[in-house]
Amino acid sequence: MPKRSSKRKPEDENQAAFRMVRESLGEQPADETPKKAKNPAAVSLGRLGGLKGGKARAAKLSEKRKIEIAKRAARARWSKRQDPA
Repeated sequence: MPKRSSKRKPEDENQAAFRMVRESLGEQPADETPKKAKNPAAVSLGRLGGLKGGKARAAKLSEKRKIEIAKRAARARWSKRQDPA
């Protein structure tokens, strides 16, 4: 299956002219919706929680559990590696 491109299809001259006229008149193009502004207070609260999440989880884990997680991660990394034969 081919990968989807995030790029838009190139406009032909008529489409580009129509878009420029609408922009010059101050009209919003039909395919583009205005993005809502994020609440700065909510953004800062979310960032605070994200910054302490990993450290708080690591502090709760026992040493034995941390070793188990590390071994599983190493096994997953090395299982993806192919022999150069």
